[in-house]
This record gives sequence, C-alpha cells and structure tokens, in this order.
Amino acid sequence: MAGVVQDDGDAVRGAGGVSAPGARLRDTGDHRHSGAAGEPEVSGVAGAGDGRVRQLPFFVYGTLRPGEHNHDLFLLGRTESEVPGRLSGAVLYEGPGYPYAVEEPGGVVCGELVTAVPEQYGPLLAALDRLEDYAAGDPGNVYERVARDVARADGTRVQAWVYVAAPAVAARLRTRGKLIEGGDWRLRGV
Repeated sequence: MAGVVQDDGDAVRGAGGVSAPGARLRDTGDHRHSGAAGEPEVSGVAGAGDGRVRQLPFFVYGTLRPGEHNHDLFLLGRTESEVPGRLSGAVLYEGPGYPYAVEEPGGVVCGELVTAVPEQYGPLLAALDRLEDYAAGDPGNVYERVARDVARADGTRVQAWVYVAAPAVAARLRTRGKLIEGGDWRLRGV
C-alpha cells in the first residue's frame, strides 16, 4: 500500500468545513521525503539550492507552544531555545482544537521561535510535517510549510519555518472561519 493516500472528503472536515490535520490516511512509505526512514533530507546551509530542506528555526503559534498539549509530545528535549516571536502578515483562525495561520497583510500572530537541537532537526521536521499534514507539493495539504521573517522580542528578525493554512483552507477560513482577535491562540475567547 506504499504511496496510497486516502481522503474521505467531508467525513474529515472540521470547523468551517476545513480538513483536520492527520485526517487523511497516509502510508509512511509514500516516498515524498528524500531522507532516510521517511525523513526529509536536511541541509545545514540555509538556501543551499540543492533541493534539500533549509535548516531554519520553527515559529509555533498554537498547540506546539509551551504549556499547550502538543508541546511536550513533539518538542520536549528536542529544542535548544524557545523564545517569544511575532509573525507579521498573518492572522489566526479558530480550528477544531487548534488554530490556522492565514497570510493576511496587516495581521500579526504571536507565538514562539523554536530552535531545534541540531541532532534532532531531521526527525523533528519530519514529525512536525506529519502533525501538520504537510507533504511538499501535495495539493491536498491542510498546511503549507513556508519560510517567513519572524521578529524576536528584541526586534531582531530571523527566517523561520511557519505552517500556514494551505490556499484552499485559507479561502474557506476567510469566508466561513472564526478569526482569533489579537492573533494570540492563548488569549482566544478571553
């Protein structure tokens, strides 16, 4: 069954008619990643230009933030640092138990900038890609992993990987989704 992807359509839709991450059944042997054991191949040089994934920090804004339910499952023991950050040019929408960042001029999303332990980078990237239901070039992605500038608390900017809502998901959220005012998942409904 390697390489088989099954999508149940509306049976896996969450809030606002949006697919829930992990809802599609994917065989880990689908060969979409070029690294060993299903992990994406990682380059230590940002912008290496050789088709390998750039080794950037991650900007997390929802269930991967410290104190949220996915933080310890995915990040505990795998990070060198986790510092506050702000992503400009995006807003947050409520999902079924997690948020979606949607690129939108003028918006700001609050979260953490996470730097992985170098030896953990490849396995962590693969785990986060699976969590966010992301595969490079897959038109059925729920999220897309994109490199964006993120501001640290001191104002310095750094490029980081951010999982943003895929175009079809973002379009549905803009028309039917619930915006999280202020761009901070932790302050939703307060």
